[in-house]
Amino acid sequence: MTITTPTASVRRRQSFCWVFFVVATVCVALTVLVGCGENKADPKAEAPPAATVEPDLDANNFKVEHPDKFPLVTAVEHKAAPALNVTGVVQPDVARAVPVISLAAGRVVEIKARLGDTVKKGQLLLRVQSNDVAGAYQTYRRAVNDELLARQQLEQQQVLYDKGAVAKSALEQAQDAADNAKAGLDASIEQLRLLGIDKDHPSGIVDIVAPISGVITDQQVTNASGVQGLGSPNPYTISDLSYVWIVCDVYENDLDAVHPGEYADIHLSAYPTRVFKGRIDNILPVLDPNIRTAKVRLEVPNPGMMRVGMFVTATFYGKEPETRAAVPATAILHLHDREWVYTPVPKSTDHFKRLEVVTGKMLPGNLQEVVSGIKPGDRVVSNALVLQNTLEQ
Repeated sequence: MTITTPTASVRRRQSFCWVFFVVATVCVALTVLVGCGENKADPKAEAPPAATVEPDLDANNFKVEHPDKFPLVTAVEHKAAPALNVTGVVQPDVARAVPVISLAAGRVVEIKARLGDTVKKGQLLLRVQSNDVAGAYQTYRRAVNDELLARQQLEQQQVLYDKGAVAKSALEQAQDAADNAKAGLDASIEQLRLLGIDKDHPSGIVDIVAPISGVITDQQVTNASGVQGLGSPNPYTISDLSYVWIVCDVYENDLDAVHPGEYADIHLSAYPTRVFKGRIDNILPVLDPNIRTAKVRLEVPNPGMMRVGMFVTATFYGKEPETRAAVPATAILHLHDREWVYTPVPKSTDHFKRLEVVTGKMLPGNLQEVVSGIKPGDRVVSNALVLQNTLEQ
């Protein structure tokens, strides 16, 4: 095997190639470094595009495809007296409420009437077993004996005086004693009468009767309970409900619309279709310091439907009329305990806007009074329910 050594020229070529490779490698590395420096990422360029915020659409604006299917009407003008609506409660007239009293103290043995009953004057309400009867009857029997004795003595003195056996002064003393005995007897009889006892048939049971006709609005006795005579509480209270009071709370700022002697409309929650008239009887001079209201009292004839404690709405009317709008009743949409109308959006032929309104009373011609929300001359959809059903589909 023969080994050959490279010549000098070959060695020079090899050295040149090696140097060229090193220089090329360095150039490539510098190029990469320079390129990386020039192409450094921009943070703003790499960030996501900014979000565009668009305003939310009005939930009460609606677009329809065939607006000609929903004809419009114009709200007409309606003159109405300004009305102030306040709440109140039915209360008995205190001047017509009479307490039932028992002059005899004792124990209740029988009850003939109860709370809420309608009674007539003189009707038996309860019976009381009382020891006061025994004392009153004893006083009566003593008064009878004293009067009989005084009368006999007067007759004897009269006979003696006629015969000249006694002086006139003795006769006068006997006359005075007889008069006093007679007064004592009359008083004892009256006491028995007030207790409800027959002097010829005495009994330990006292009957308590109704002093007036009316409704029992308060009861403080039960079977076997005690009665304290003239002491409180009274066994019953009877109220004449042919006339009742409506007591309303009127705010301080609204008192100028309420005047004694004027009349107000009364609406009962139990009978919403009935309207009653009540006269303003009094405006109490003291305001409630917490809610700043005054008590306004109305006197109302009771046809029999008003019960104590009922809630009512009283409407007071001012003197100057107000201008309000009126639209067909079908133009009012009752939704979620609120009332709405649909009106066309200006400069648009297929958009409608739903507006909340406050309605008043019904008017002739199937018109509905609108207190606030729209004004006379505004156009609304004639049948709001049809448009509402179309939108829901």
